[in-house]
Order: sequence, then structure tokens, then C-alpha cells
Amino acid sequence: MKHGKKYIETAKLVDRTVQYEPADAIALAKKTAVAKFDETIEAHIRTGCDGRHAEQQIRGAVVLPNGTGKTVRVLVFAKGTKLDEAQAAGADFVGGEELIPKIQHEGWLDFDKVIATPDMMGVVGRLGKILGPKGLMPNPKAGTVTMDVARAIKEIKAGKIEYRLDKTNIVHVPIGKASFTEEALMENFNALMDAIVKARPSAVKGQYLRSITLTSTMGPGVKVNVMKF
Repeated sequence: MKHGKKYIETAKLVDRTVQYEPADAIALAKKTAVAKFDETIEAHIRTGCDGRHAEQQIRGAVVLPNGTGKTVRVLVFAKGTKLDEAQAAGADFVGGEELIPKIQHEGWLDFDKVIATPDMMGVVGRLGKILGPKGLMPNPKAGTVTMDVARAIKEIKAGKIEYRLDKTNIVHVPIGKASFTEEALMENFNALMDAIVKARPSAVKGQYLRSITLTSTMGPGVKVNVMKF
């Protein structure tokens, strides 16, 4: 893969052979974010899990204390009084069955998160093939299938993120923006790592956390000392 001049320059700041202390890794990830836009700082956590086994899956959600720096558009599937509750709590879009054809046939996907009340999951299930691959399907483990829609909306708007293993047993999550202070990023990173450590499946044998890398959207990877966790 060919890298641009900026990437090559910033990559010189990072020693690939070193596993940095978390605070130093965050400082470096910020320093290497030199794009013209406000880059996202991401954590990539390689685990010792084998996601092919259900008992070694990791999936959950955590509220980052300082948010993600991104405005999140929330769609809520509900009916009756729950529709009013969702609107009052700040949902961007609310509705029921009438939204299905809009998503299925018109390709409408102007939202970042989907919340559904349990009684709407039969309807939402029809969108599985569209929402599933995009990671938008509501899930009880992530707190997005709930009767408490107001709380779910507030948490997502405040910076709740979902984490899950990908096919290579790595968790990829944003921990904030390059414009955040180092302290704010550190608080977010610690909240994420606490959640990941607690989510360790009991079926995992050997080393749970294999490697942690922090990176800005366009920057090089910075390795973090896993022994801290």
C-alpha cells in the first residue's frame, strides 16, 4: 500500500518496535493526526477469542465519558406512547411499519443508530439483510432493544458506542476526535478498556488481549502496552 508524504512524515514519529504507555500512545496518535479535517482517534484491540464459538463472542456497549465528538442521528421504531417518548427524548426519526418500504425500496439510511421496542422487533426483523451488514440492527446486548427508549436515546447521544468482534477477532472502536484533549481521550480509552476487560468470555484460554493499537483516521498505528490491562 502506497502512503502519502504526510503519512510518511508522521510515521517517523512512531517507533514500531515500542509498546507505548497509554498516555504516550494517545499523545502520539493526536500528534500524527495532521489531516485538514478533525480526525477520529480509534482503538483496535486484537483478542485471543475465537469468535466462531458463541461462548467466545464479545458484544456490548459503553458510554464514553466525553462522547465521540460525532453527532449521532437516531432512528426509533416504536408505537403508541413510546413514539411520543422517543420524540421528546431527542430522536431524529421515529416511526413504525411505514418506514420499512422507505428503507427497503428507497435505500433511505440517513441515520447512525437504530433503537426498537421489543414489540417492534418482528417488523424490524424484515430489515435484517439491510441493517445487519451495516451494524445497525437493534440488539438487546447493546441496549438498543428496550422499552426505555428515552434512556437509550440519551445514552447514544451522550457518546454510547457499541463494540463487537470482527471476523478476525479484533474490536474496532472510536474513542474521540483528535481535537479532544489528551485527558478526555484518556478517560474515554480507560472507560472502553474497563468494559472490554470485564467482557472477557470465561471460555477464553490463554492471553485475552493480544495487542492494542491506537490510530488517527489517516495516521500510523501506535502500539499500546497491553500489560497495563
